[in-house]
Amino acid sequence: MLVFRGVPERATTSTVLTIGNFDGVHRGHRALLAELTAKARELALPATVLTFEPHPRELFAPDQAPARLASLRDKFELLAECGVDRVHVCRFTRQLAALTATEFIENILVRGLSVRHLIIGDDFRFGKGRGGDFAMLQQAGHEHRFAVEAMHTVDFGGVRVSSSAVREALAAGDIERAEQLLGRAFVIAGRVMDGRKLGRTIGFPTANIQVRRKRLPLSGVFAVTVSGVDSKPLPGAANIGVRPTVDEGLKPVLEVHLLDFDRDIYGTHVDVNFLHKLRDEAKFDSLDALKAQIARDVADVKGFFYRRGAEAQR
Repeated sequence: MLVFRGVPERATTSTVLTIGNFDGVHRGHRALLAELTAKARELALPATVLTFEPHPRELFAPDQAPARLASLRDKFELLAECGVDRVHVCRFTRQLAALTATEFIENILVRGLSVRHLIIGDDFRFGKGRGGDFAMLQQAGHEHRFAVEAMHTVDFGGVRVSSSAVREALAAGDIERAEQLLGRAFVIAGRVMDGRKLGRTIGFPTANIQVRRKRLPLSGVFAVTVSGVDSKPLPGAANIGVRPTVDEGLKPVLEVHLLDFDRDIYGTHVDVNFLHKLRDEAKFDSLDALKAQIARDVADVKGFFYRRGAEAQR
C-alpha cells in the first residue's frame, strides 16, 4: 500500500475513492472498504482512501476531541489488511476547513484524485460549514463523470457500528462488546521502553509500552495477550492509566506483566490485545497493598485464560 501526504494538484491516474477518518477500522469501515476494493478491481483502478490528520475536532475543540482508537501507523496497517492500494493523508488545517463544498469537489476529488467512483457513508458531509452532502456529490458526478455510491449503516446486534460506539464500550469496560463492534480485539501498539523497574522490586516485572496518545479510550486492569515477542501471542495482565499509587496522576502509562516470562524485550515493538477487564485503576496506601492486589490480578488473569482454554476445547 502506498501512502501519500496530501493530494497532488493534478492526478496522474483515476481512482476508486472513499473518504473518512477510519478510526479503529471497525466492522462498518471494513464493509465499506470491501465495497471499495471490489469496485476498484472491477474497474482496474487503485482502491484509494482520503483521510485527514489531525481529526477535525482535535483542531477546533482539542479538549472535546475523542480518544483515538488507533494511531496513524496502526490505521495504515489495518487499511492495508483490507486491501487498500493508496492512502492520501491530508493535513487538516483551517485553510482546508475553509474550502467550500464546490472547491473540495473540484480541487480535491476531480483534479487532485481524478475520482471515477466514489463510495461514502450515508451520513457524509463535507466542505465549509458541512455544506456538501450526498445529493451534491451526485450532481457533481453527473457533471464530472464519476459515479457516487452511498454505503448504508452497518448494525451489529441491533447497534449501529461506529467509532463512537466502540469508544463507549471501551470506556464502560465492556471489552467484549468493543471486540464485537471492531471485529477483532482492541489493540494498542508500541515499543517496550526502559522504565523505573518498580515491578521487579515487588515481584511482578512489567514491560512498559510507549504510549504516544494524549488520551486513551480505556483505563484499568485487563487480561491481555501480547504479540510480537514470540511466535504466538503471550498472555499477561495489563494496567493502563496514571498509576495513582506511585505517579500521582501523570501521563497515561501501559504496563504489562507477562505470565511465566522472564526475558529482556526492551526495544521490541509489540501489540497489546485487550480481552477482558478485571477492575478499575485504584490508589493503594502502600506498596505492600499494591503488591497484594497485583497478585490477585495475576491469579484472576490466569483463571480467565484457563476458562477461555476450557471453553475453546468444548
